[in-house]
Amino acid sequence: MGNQKILKTEIAGTIFIILLGIALHFTYSLSNSNPLVGLFSAVNESVWEHLKLAYWPAMFWTLITTIFSRKKVNNFLAARAIGALIMVTFIPAVFYSYTTFTGESILAIDITSFFAAVIVGQLVSYRLFRFRKLPLIITVTTSAALVMLATSFIVFTFYPPHLPIFQDTTTGNYGV
Repeated sequence: MGNQKILKTEIAGTIFIILLGIALHFTYSLSNSNPLVGLFSAVNESVWEHLKLAYWPAMFWTLITTIFSRKKVNNFLAARAIGALIMVTFIPAVFYSYTTFTGESILAIDITSFFAAVIVGQLVSYRLFRFRKLPLIITVTTSAALVMLATSFIVFTFYPPHLPIFQDTTTGNYGV
């Protein structure tokens, strides 16, 4: 697969992840709090729940592109995994960095950090697709991290630890 085609696919993925992430912000309330929808959507305004808005669309994009890109680029699974892990790391890093100084959440920064996280994650994936073959241990390790993260999203939707990242910033509640 040529570099231009890979780049176009990653740009399309960036747009897809952002648009689906925006939609997932609202789907839980629009579904009348359906628990199944809550597994993939933000069920409250906690930082943790907002990570789903990048993670699940990135995983869905991975499934879509597996069909036509997996064997045409290097490091497909590792690149997708590392890109997704960057997304879900970038968002809380930005949030906790700026709120340490401001003492409050600023919606424009939160939205911008989501967009930036997706863009950076997709750029890293793109670069890794073009990189020489990575050791198998990297693919195994990053894939295991994605499985653990998916499991955590599912479990912590219903049974979140009482830690600040899981607390709804508007109600003070945790989980559903």
